[in-house]
Amino acid sequence: MGTFMKHTDFDGMTIDDLWALHLAISRTLSERIIAEKNLLERRLWALKAAPSSEPQSRARARRPYPPVFPKFFNPDDPSQTWAGRGKQPRWMMQQLKSGRHVDDFRIQQVAQ
Repeated sequence: MGTFMKHTDFDGMTIDDLWALHLAISRTLSERIIAEKNLLERRLWALKAAPSSEPQSRARARRPYPPVFPKFFNPDDPSQTWAGRGKQPRWMMQQLKSGRHVDDFRIQQVAQ
């Protein structure tokens, strides 16, 4: 590290001298911050460009899944449907709390 001035050194300086010192410190500090930022950005870029050490299984794309068709509908708003996967929708929870059963909302399969 560099040397620091003692507090008593500032007492004898004029306002103009102190302001000039302030500007010099601000300029030096700004230059060092920019240099450090550039160094960190170059290191980050090098890390992104480096070959990954992750297993090949993570590098592969996910396999395509078939579409999941809705199995339940909201009788109050038939455009609201649920495939039966994940968290139950609010409309389903409200209907179940009112005493209805899940099978009451099942969408009938059309025979082909």
